[in-house]
Amino acid sequence: MRFSKTYTILFGLLFATFAVVFNTFPRSTFSELEKRELATFPEFTAEKLFNGSFTSEVSSWFSDSEPFRDRFMALSMKVKDLIRLNTGEEHITFHAAEPEESLGELGNLRELGELETPDSTSNYENQVNADENAKIANAGIIIVGSGEKVRALMAFGGTGRGCVGYAEAANKYKETFPDVNVYCMVIPTSVEYYCPEKMRRRTNPQRPTIDNVIRHLSPEVRPVDIYETLGRHASEDIYLRTDHHWAPLGAFYAAETFAQVAGVPFRQLDSYDRKVVHGYVGSMYGYSKDISIKEAPEDFVYYVPRDVTYTTTYIDYKIDENYRVIGMGRPYRSVFFYKYKDASGGAYCTFMGSDTKITHVRTSTHNGRRLLILKDSFGNALPGYLFYSFEDIHVIDSRYFTKNMVEYVRDNQITDILFANNIFKAYSSYTYSKYVKFLTQTNGIQKPVKSTDSTTVGNTVHPDSTLTPAVTPAATDSVAR
Repeated sequence: MRFSKTYTILFGLLFATFAVVFNTFPRSTFSELEKRELATFPEFTAEKLFNGSFTSEVSSWFSDSEPFRDRFMALSMKVKDLIRLNTGEEHITFHAAEPEESLGELGNLRELGELETPDSTSNYENQVNADENAKIANAGIIIVGSGEKVRALMAFGGTGRGCVGYAEAANKYKETFPDVNVYCMVIPTSVEYYCPEKMRRRTNPQRPTIDNVIRHLSPEVRPVDIYETLGRHASEDIYLRTDHHWAPLGAFYAAETFAQVAGVPFRQLDSYDRKVVHGYVGSMYGYSKDISIKEAPEDFVYYVPRDVTYTTTYIDYKIDENYRVIGMGRPYRSVFFYKYKDASGGAYCTFMGSDTKITHVRTSTHNGRRLLILKDSFGNALPGYLFYSFEDIHVIDSRYFTKNMVEYVRDNQITDILFANNIFKAYSSYTYSKYVKFLTQTNGIQKPVKSTDSTTVGNTVHPDSTLTPAVTPAATDSVAR
């Protein structure tokens, strides 16, 4: 009886403590774990009250913005990690998507390009634009290794018959710009090189898909096949362990291969200064919700070129909460390499700061070659290795471009166009359709929606980044020695 009373008192105190914390402590506004802004308190209207949506939104806000959200989630992961079964000395874990975290089977097929491209107002497009969680969560994540060497891999679900649209987009550009050199690169992901044999059944091989792209390219389009190149360097740190992106070193070897195909000069790493962000934990911690990723931070190593001067000009896009482009800013100069402090989860944004912009780099290399890179976020790490190779480099993301591409290529006297996308994006019919649309669109800016949450995402990508400088009209990346 005394034990029961003590238990009741302890349980009551625990409940009261949680009640005080969740009802009086400051609400969380940003999740470092999930790399997203958390729900805000909804706007009250009589209509929303009567149809029940207001109370539903309040409930969502209350659960999404709970105090110490990330700490509780990390504690939950730790408990799950302690009680899960050991899979053997290779320490392999497979994380399938939770139903509420994915777009379901239909979304997965769309991302892999098996269904028709959704229209521009669909929720699917908004989710893919928002981040790359949809394609990762649907395919599943494989965690291999343990301790400081643990690695997260995204399983690939494509086939050797897919990715034709990506090749056709490159062909269309060559047809439209017959006097411009057009190149096509498909970037494999880390699962291709680091997946243990016993987990191969969880992921499809990427080589057949890449070969299918090359087979469908016009003879006038030059393939940039980096598959074997990366394979030869797989023992080096060419992919990040805790992030879905490749490492800057992997991009270096890819850029070297591209330079050879394009016939332009290229410098080895002894022409660069090595920079390090220590304690980096990337996107795969939030995607997998596996505590072992958080407890195995890595060095984010990147390289800044010497003996070349360059100025970087940006045009930022203004986007709404659904990641639709609703406006654009004026050109301004800033740095190409943004600086992040140790342990910053935004370190991959070192290159150009974000995706939501047009970038133009003018270098001191005078050879008449002017490059346009059409890319996803993997492509961000490429331009910095090509400052010795081209006198102008323009960088355009597949998700954010509102100008007319024919006019852009003509006005900037582009001589070379490189398609550089990771295999998931290259497989997507959405990516292909966007690239083709660029050729004919006159103004891709959409009308602002009623919400007041619109924001410009050009210079502040991550809350604990230390961007230096944020916007400086006369800033120049001059490092000539």
